[in-house]
Amino acid sequence: MQNEYPTAKRLYEQRCRDKDEAEQAVHRNANLVTQKQQEKLRPWNKAGRNQRHMGIEQSSTSQDRVCNPLLPRMQEEKQNALRASLLPAQQMNFHTHKHTRTSHHRANRRTGTLPHPRVTPHPHLHPLLPHHSRAAGAPAAPPPAPVLLRPASGSRQQDAPGAADGLALASDPGGTLNFLAMVENLQGDSGRGYYLEMLIGTPPQALNILVDTGSSNFAVAGVPDPDVTSYFNPELSSTYRSQGLEVTVKYSQGSWTGVLGTDVITMPKGLSGSYTINIATILESENFFLPGVKWHGILGLAYDALAKPSSSVETFFDSLVRQAKIPNIFSLQMCGAGLPVSGSGTNGGSLVLGGIEPSLYTGDIWYTPIKEEWYYQVEILKLEVGGQNLELDCREYNADKAIVDSGTTLLRLPEKVFSAVVQAIARTSLIQEFSSGFWTGSQLACWDRAEKPWSLFPKLSIYLRDENSSRSFRISILPQLYIQPILVIGDNLQCYRFGISSSTNALVIGATVMEGFYVIFDRAQRRVGFAVSPCAEADGSPVSEIEGPFTTADVASNCVSSVSFHEPVLWIASYALMSLCGIILLVLIVLLLIPPRCQHRYTDNDVVNDESSLVRHRWK
Repeated sequence: MQNEYPTAKRLYEQRCRDKDEAEQAVHRNANLVTQKQQEKLRPWNKAGRNQRHMGIEQSSTSQDRVCNPLLPRMQEEKQNALRASLLPAQQMNFHTHKHTRTSHHRANRRTGTLPHPRVTPHPHLHPLLPHHSRAAGAPAAPPPAPVLLRPASGSRQQDAPGAADGLALASDPGGTLNFLAMVENLQGDSGRGYYLEMLIGTPPQALNILVDTGSSNFAVAGVPDPDVTSYFNPELSSTYRSQGLEVTVKYSQGSWTGVLGTDVITMPKGLSGSYTINIATILESENFFLPGVKWHGILGLAYDALAKPSSSVETFFDSLVRQAKIPNIFSLQMCGAGLPVSGSGTNGGSLVLGGIEPSLYTGDIWYTPIKEEWYYQVEILKLEVGGQNLELDCREYNADKAIVDSGTTLLRLPEKVFSAVVQAIARTSLIQEFSSGFWTGSQLACWDRAEKPWSLFPKLSIYLRDENSSRSFRISILPQLYIQPILVIGDNLQCYRFGISSSTNALVIGATVMEGFYVIFDRAQRRVGFAVSPCAEADGSPVSEIEGPFTTADVASNCVSSVSFHEPVLWIASYALMSLCGIILLVLIVLLLIPPRCQHRYTDNDVVNDESSLVRHRWK
């Protein structure tokens, strides 16, 4: 027996070593499977999975643990990796916690009182603000540092490795990209915009930043303002570097002037890590910060062509793409459908940087090409009201551009299109007479609070050209999105505003429309995507639709004007004209100051008229 025991022991140890090697091989293969699951499972795994569907092997037996004490740790790491590649169900159902309504009524029921427009001012929508004086005796700034410039290249900036297709449907919960951490990272409403919390400087200063896809500068309040609760103080940040460049940005409503600098930022509900970004501190503003807003700055997410003072200044998102190595794509969801546009509370939303979060949309994503990389300019083919085509030339819808802009509150239409839409809505609605002040935004329409007026108005549809130019698709918004509750009078009246306005220079798909959809800004592939948003509901019913494809045989092959006067071009032209006028004026002054070498003696035959004596006798 003594001779047999060593032999049995050696056989047992050999069997354990063989089992250890087999387990390690399984572990290596499991790591490969885990990597594939992180790439493949994320796009379609919306509802989460339980342990039974994870494919996690049962824990080792006691004999395995005796053979190799490292196996339990290896298996635990493998299980954790598999869990990390799947979406927890409790995080997927975030949209079920949105506000709900308790009153349900038949769609065609009318209460005793007829709808009666009431003239109500909008002091909280577009009030005038006084100029804010520039701080006197500014303290000495830290030594200037080079401004972050866009990488010099003749072509568009290259995307991060592995992001050639512009899509990032799976994220690494332990790495830079964690889309679940970005879900519901926005607050706000369509009346005052949606904002993201951001930490700026060292030590960090917390500010709320308005998300705006219609501009390209990142700017924050740099001095106290009556209409903002917080501001960024560069003196308190050890990492702030002033560039000494003055920046002025004008919007369709409001403007500001500030100084360009750089500092580090972090996003508590965004990308992990800190990044050095160009930031403008606002020293003066007019009609920019409005009473009641809860944000303290603006995050411009458009292309660098709109950046001020020049397109050489690297934009916020371009800096993230370069420093964080994320795909050149972001997506946006704003959840305010059917809710008061400027109530005391706030609604939710999500800004996903670097990809697409599957839980934020239902159905398919429909893409339309980006026609020009300045704004997110798209091509509108036609509009329908209540299923009836407006029968306008498609170029009217794109005069002189059609853009997707989260920083614009309403759906803005070119004047001719706006008039046609108003006439069509008035003709197809169940209201025989309606005050013109309601359509122009100077009046509110009020109904009994038990009444829901949305059943009285038609659906509005916008047709966009598909990536396949011979096809189109349409995004439709129900009246719950463009007949917007805004004010309660007493105990019985709820007042609404018209969520569409006229524009002199663009069709703007603003928050009125965007609240119905999950919008993808795929910069890598030059396209904008639309999908139905799960939070676009009112009284439990969806308020937005996407349908297609449709043929484009009945519209022109190109609805966008071939001559596009971009804002930078207009600035260049204006400066050139001013320079020319200055040169001419200088020449005239020199001519006036040079004494004449010979004097002409006028005779009776000389005729001196106004034209010949304009400079000589009329110069003041």
